[in-house]
Amino acid sequence: MAIVDRHQRSSERKMFSLCPFWQTSTTMNNSSSSFSTKNLNHNGSRHSETVAAKRSKTVSSIARSLLPPRRRLRLDPSNKLYFPYEPGTQARSAIRLKNTSKSHVAFKFQTTAPKSCFMRPPGGILAPGESIIATVFKFVERPENNEVQVDLKSKVKFKIMSLKVTAGVDYLPELFDEQRDQVTIERILRVVFLDMGRPSPALDKLKRQLAEAEAAFEARKKPAPDTGPRVVGEGLVIDEWKERREKYLARQQVEAVDST
Repeated sequence: MAIVDRHQRSSERKMFSLCPFWQTSTTMNNSSSSFSTKNLNHNGSRHSETVAAKRSKTVSSIARSLLPPRRRLRLDPSNKLYFPYEPGTQARSAIRLKNTSKSHVAFKFQTTAPKSCFMRPPGGILAPGESIIATVFKFVERPENNEVQVDLKSKVKFKIMSLKVTAGVDYLPELFDEQRDQVTIERILRVVFLDMGRPSPALDKLKRQLAEAEAAFEARKKPAPDTGPRVVGEGLVIDEWKERREKYLARQQVEAVDST
């Protein structure tokens, strides 16, 4: 029996040595299976990383949308427009805007009642740190029951928008339509009426701001001082040096005549 077993094992070894292709194929199949598993794991890892990155970007964009926008302007008053309550007249309010950013900023007013309200100026561009005081006009309608309505929460609202622009750009209202994605709503202001016969800090501040706004408007209407060379006659340019020289030559001629 032992001799038979030895012969059987010997024949198996000979068959195995005579079929090296089967051995190589088995080894290659095992290697291929291992490579496929590694490749699958690698691709799965890359897919997971891609999904995680997309999910992170989505979460970041949602978080940015939930955060309050970064404001470029500081307003005074910050969230209200005070008007004197004078029914049947066109009342005035004032608001100061200051550019608190490090870039040039365009601003624009909008209102829910464009037929009865307007702003002066309706928009413009502020350099970094620059401020302007604007005047807001509103027609105050008479109440039906002729009752005085003070601190009324008017349905009319004003919106101030801002847009970052490059230095030297001219202001155009169309800028806010062309770059709508970059526009920031600075504030939505509601209207508050003040009783002119009842003194209050808000009324005193309104009077000061209105006087300042009117002075600024008059200053803007004046032509800018001409610092360039003066133009005399039909385009003849006379600079300061030439004018002094002509006066000097004139004096020399007078002295020569006197000496003779």
